[in-house]
Amino acid sequence: MGLLTIGAFARATRLSPKALRLYDELGLLPPAHVDPVTGYRRYAPDQVERARLVAWLRRLGMPLVRIRHVCSLDAADAAREVRAFWARAEADFAARRDLVAFLVGHLEREDPAMTATVSPLGIRYAAGSDAGLVRTSNQDTAYAGSRLLAVADGYGDGGAPASAAAVDALKYLEADGVPAGGLLDVLADAVEQAERAVHGAVLAGGGAGDTGDTGDTGTTLTAMLWTGSQLALVHIGDCRAYLLREGELFRITHDHTVVQTMIDEGRIGAEEAASHPQRSMLVRALGRGADATADMRLHDAGAGDRYLLCSDGLPTVVPDAEIRRVLSGAGEPEEAVRELVALANAAGGPDNVSCVVADVVVGA
Repeated sequence: MGLLTIGAFARATRLSPKALRLYDELGLLPPAHVDPVTGYRRYAPDQVERARLVAWLRRLGMPLVRIRHVCSLDAADAAREVRAFWARAEADFAARRDLVAFLVGHLEREDPAMTATVSPLGIRYAAGSDAGLVRTSNQDTAYAGSRLLAVADGYGDGGAPASAAAVDALKYLEADGVPAGGLLDVLADAVEQAERAVHGAVLAGGGAGDTGDTGDTGTTLTAMLWTGSQLALVHIGDCRAYLLREGELFRITHDHTVVQTMIDEGRIGAEEAASHPQRSMLVRALGRGADATADMRLHDAGAGDRYLLCSDGLPTVVPDAEIRRVLSGAGEPEEAVRELVALANAAGGPDNVSCVVADVVVGA
């Protein structure tokens, strides 16, 4: 079979002539022959399969740069790359779904036609932090109050003041004047204030060192704001939040780390993550040049719920089954915090460990 005209090739591949000209300009799908006088393009029959692959990848929403990379791979590697792309797309979709749920819940609670009769709820809480058995200093900050629960894990030379600044910047939320109707705006403003506070603390505290480079200093932040019937979550980084409800433990945050991204994309399995050399590398944090996009959610609280916020020094060495055992068995929040910190240290205490435990109770 001879060369195909651009029209015939377009029909065979379901790509428009306009798209084919674009892909030629980008070097993604160059024609087999271009007439030097007329500039008319012709394509070889064996280019049809590649062109169809390009068409399908575009339908998936894959960027052209990544399509070029996929087309350069053999079939097995190309399949893995497509799988990784779609896993990332699903993770992004899940993040948007959570935001939609947040907005819907927020708007429904503003609807005066929607009423509910519930018993008054409150929280009992405790916080604790320990340097662990290996680190010489503690860069974590843990806080628990009548409305605000927070854990931050600093990193770099100015990690300790960075984590403290992030949490301190949120303490105004303890005031009773936070408007229920403006909760979403309040949380967004709080994240911005925390980010500014971290930048200021790093610069003021000498975290930049002699070179003035603050790029390797910052903090993670996971916080919850009690509204009277709900807990609003803000999460950036790899601290975690868990919910113990009716004996079952649910992890309600997603780590913002390179390794978690690799797991999401199917590049490595969960069992490989624990020993991966990049397991502590963050993709979101509060710090100069970092992506400070926060996950935000609303959680309807029920009497008997127990929440745990913790730095990564706990789940890195203590399995979820042990965390559930302690949360289920400990009486008061203070007892649960002490036992969880002790478990981390009994497992070697390689990192700082901080925990906040809050119980939802009737009439507190």
